[in-house]
Amino acid sequence: MQNLTLYVLTDGQDPVRSDPTDAVLRVDDLGASRGDGIFETILALHGTPHALGAHLDRFERSAGMLDLPLPDRAQIERAVRAAASDLAELPGPGAVKLVMTRGVEGADVPTVWVLGSVGDDPTADHRNGLAVITLDRGYRHDVAETSPWLLQGAKTLSYAVNKAALREAARRGADDVLFLSSDGYVLEGPTSSLIARIDGEYLTPPATLGILPGTTQADLFTILEAHGERTRVAELRTEDLARLDAAWLCSSVRGAAPLRSLDGTALAVDHEVTALRNKGLDARADDTAAPEDAATTATTGERA
Repeated sequence: MQNLTLYVLTDGQDPVRSDPTDAVLRVDDLGASRGDGIFETILALHGTPHALGAHLDRFERSAGMLDLPLPDRAQIERAVRAAASDLAELPGPGAVKLVMTRGVEGADVPTVWVLGSVGDDPTADHRNGLAVITLDRGYRHDVAETSPWLLQGAKTLSYAVNKAALREAARRGADDVLFLSSDGYVLEGPTSSLIARIDGEYLTPPATLGILPGTTQADLFTILEAHGERTRVAELRTEDLARLDAAWLCSSVRGAAPLRSLDGTALAVDHEVTALRNKGLDARADDTAAPEDAATTATTGERA
């Protein structure tokens, strides 16, 4: 991923634009030494950050779960919009990454920055679909309730387990992972939310299972509903995966990527639904416009 723009944030001051190769983190910053921090990655298209409000809501939620100070939302929004604007000339997607660490140990001053980069092109994933395997996450489905200190459902910098899961998928000849709870509930991907279609209804697991509330999944449900489709947040058990009509892993920059197989069993790739839903996502502009408008724009083929 090529980094193109960087803004460093200091409390009470305007974001400062820096060279993206500049050093931001001290070696004794707890984000580097302990993975103690949070982040969000926001899609930028044509200079506009998508679903910015939803991402900032989730960023604040993660901060609360880690007992980090609530960030200055207006300051962060300015920095994210500035970084997205810097990426306006990209021919494809841009990615704006917002990061906050606990800062240097003992200083009680968080480190915050916004980095704008060239996003990965999701075209091949949309066209070909993903080979996905299921892996046991090792926690029960009620872990967020019984053990909140495990921070399940927070978007933290501690990504070693997620990266290890993706490496395991690659070792098995797969592209991605769908996590299961140790007691047989369907969860999420390492970097994505699941949308499953069963008997014509679009389903996604609830955040109460200790998973991230998906910003892209939420927008997709709104777009699907605007097209007359049935959607529902519902618990899914492992045995429900045998009933899949189709499924997608959804994330901010990749959009909705269909599954072509799950644990070696072929799945139908619904190219028409995939194209329509990703067109709707691209047309969102940002969440100052109603997602219903994005669905209408996607249908008419106009671009926001």
